[in-house]
Amino acid sequence: MKITDTRNDFLSGKISKPDFIQGMYQAHHSKLFDYANYLKQTNIASIEISDDVVILISRDKGVKMICPIGDYRVAPVEALNFLDYEITDSAMIMRLVSPKDCVLDIGANMGWYSINIAKTYPQCNVHAFEPIPKTYSFLERNIKLNEVENVTSHHFGLSSERKDITFYFYPEGGVNASSANLSERIDAELITCHVERLDDFLNVNKLKVDFIKCDVEGAELFVYQGAIETLQRDKPIVFTEMLRKWAAKFNYHPNEIINLFSAIGYRCFFADSSSLKEVDLMTDETTETNFFFLHSEKHKQSIEKLTKR
Repeated sequence: MKITDTRNDFLSGKISKPDFIQGMYQAHHSKLFDYANYLKQTNIASIEISDDVVILISRDKGVKMICPIGDYRVAPVEALNFLDYEITDSAMIMRLVSPKDCVLDIGANMGWYSINIAKTYPQCNVHAFEPIPKTYSFLERNIKLNEVENVTSHHFGLSSERKDITFYFYPEGGVNASSANLSERIDAELITCHVERLDDFLNVNKLKVDFIKCDVEGAELFVYQGAIETLQRDKPIVFTEMLRKWAAKFNYHPNEIINLFSAIGYRCFFADSSSLKEVDLMTDETTETNFFFLHSEKHKQSIEKLTKR
């Protein structure tokens, strides 16, 4: 029962005042104290509740995130569920990003990674790309809320060519929005969004990129096909999601991404505690879903340092 339902039962005379007071506390207000106790073990330090808004604030960097109602999978809620959000990968990202890097967050969602990087390295130049209108609105609000002036948001996605494409979106899992119907839900909302080529974007804006985070729910290969000139020229470190089940929806295997990077001098790794472990190819036994690509020559010192046992 919702809190307004309990109050309406009292106002309509269905329950007495003593039962209303007891019911409000036991069914609703007591949860505030449950959270006060639970938060101690998570990377969420506090929760702010105001008119129509819930904001979760991280413990380590004080990142504030406005949470959409009904979305189960946004990063701060994941941090509540699992005590933190992608902690091993996040720690490795912060080690590999340098203080004055140009960072691209492709598939930025509500801005968790963009804002964390921007707050950690105030001199970084962060560009966040998010094509879904509702999600983009939360990205803009979170950037403003955190007062990070070194994050620029872009309301389009990235792919192998410049065009408009259809995305599938459902409110309970905004992070799963994709140009393939990954959830196979018949009630998924179809949204037309614009995508650009990364090579074109960087050339027009005269940017040199140092670090790329890319999570576009299975369409990662197409992002890199539209960024091949950038990868060859700038040789950025790349952090990417690669899932066999999502890639299959787009009729390719993640090994095609590994081969694309390998052909231009990159090596593939995953984060294991505080080190990197190399991956030649993904197999049916591969359980990792997030990977780092470092260039053999440009990032030689980082590779040697982070792969030592």
